[in-house]
Amino acid sequence: MPALDHLFANNRVWATEMSRQDPDFFTRLSRQQAPDYLWIGCSDSRVPANQIVGLLPGQMFVHRNVANVVVHTDLNCLSTIQFAVEVLRVSHVIVCGHYGCAGVLASLRGDKIGLADNWLCHVRDVRRKHQQQIDTLETETEREHALCEWNVIEQVMNVSQTTVVRDAWANGNALSIHGWVYDLRDGLLRDLGTSISAPSEVPSGSDAVPVPGSERTRD
Repeated sequence: MPALDHLFANNRVWATEMSRQDPDFFTRLSRQQAPDYLWIGCSDSRVPANQIVGLLPGQMFVHRNVANVVVHTDLNCLSTIQFAVEVLRVSHVIVCGHYGCAGVLASLRGDKIGLADNWLCHVRDVRRKHQQQIDTLETETEREHALCEWNVIEQVMNVSQTTVVRDAWANGNALSIHGWVYDLRDGLLRDLGTSISAPSEVPSGSDAVPVPGSERTRD
């Protein structure tokens, strides 16, 4: 079995530094968590949720899966949303995709990668939904970026349709759903302009969905 002593060493260095900066940090953290945000993101190791938004442990509740998909039959994701909204009382749910997502690219190309193909059916459904617009884009990078953004938008809509979120709004809870995308090339986040804070703000058709690329600062 390969030794992982270096990870334990890194942990000791990190814990020591955190305690040096704030002697009461771990005491407070062990008593409760009170995050304002739920992050639903991709499992990609290059997209660490807390770090890219500059938040400490305890400040963001996190759910991650391949290609940041929200499926109404996925009890893992739904349970996370339920706990975040009803128990932790978060105010914001952030769905964040990222350019260069292997799951999105495989869905765009129709690549077969194994068991995950079953999961990526949901992203391929998004591709088929917007195939006509995707086909107008000249490069694969443009098509991948567009599908990445459309996938985020689709998952924002899925979150807004969950019974947990609908019940929260019905009960008068302040809760907003946001769609973001992260660019691995410069480390910056882009807001896709899909924030939803009430049932009345949920688009009724595809024409109401923002056009991918409209919020992108560069290709």
